[in-house]
This record gives sequence, C-alpha cells and structure tokens, in this order.
Amino acid sequence: MANHKSSIKRARQTVVRTERNTAMKSRIKTLRKKTLEAVEKGDKQTAVDIGKKLTSEVDKAAKKKLFHANKAANIKSKTAKAIAKLG
Repeated sequence: MANHKSSIKRARQTVVRTERNTAMKSRIKTLRKKTLEAVEKGDKQTAVDIGKKLTSEVDKAAKKKLFHANKAANIKSKTAKAIAKLG
C-alpha cells in the first residue's frame, strides 16, 4: 500500500483511468462487431451509421493515446473496406 500522499492519489487516479480506458476499448470492440454483423447481413445503412460512430470513438481513443495512431487507422480502414464491399 502507498505511504505518501502523492502515491495514494496516484493509486486512486490509476483505478479511475483504468476503468475509463477499459470502458472505451470495450465500446470500440462492440461497435466494430456490430458493424461487421450488419455487413454480413447486408444492411448497408446500419453498417454506415454504426461505422461513423466507430470512427469517432477510435479517433478519440487515438487522441488520448489509448491506441497507437497506426492501429486506429488500421481499424478504421478495415471496417471501411468491409462497408464498401456492400456497394
């Protein structure tokens, strides 16, 4: 257990940040899965709508250094390709 005031505060901050980061990563995974499911069903409108939300969330995560910029670009690119296949 932490002994100094600053290390106690750091421990509290770490817990809050970990929860926030986990929630954001989970949200991104869910949106990605929903987008790909919509693509499989052939529902282009739903795929596009959820894809826009996914792009926004991934950009926010990359901005906060939750993902490397290249990984964020990779996620966006792969989902955009999948949506584009619908025509």
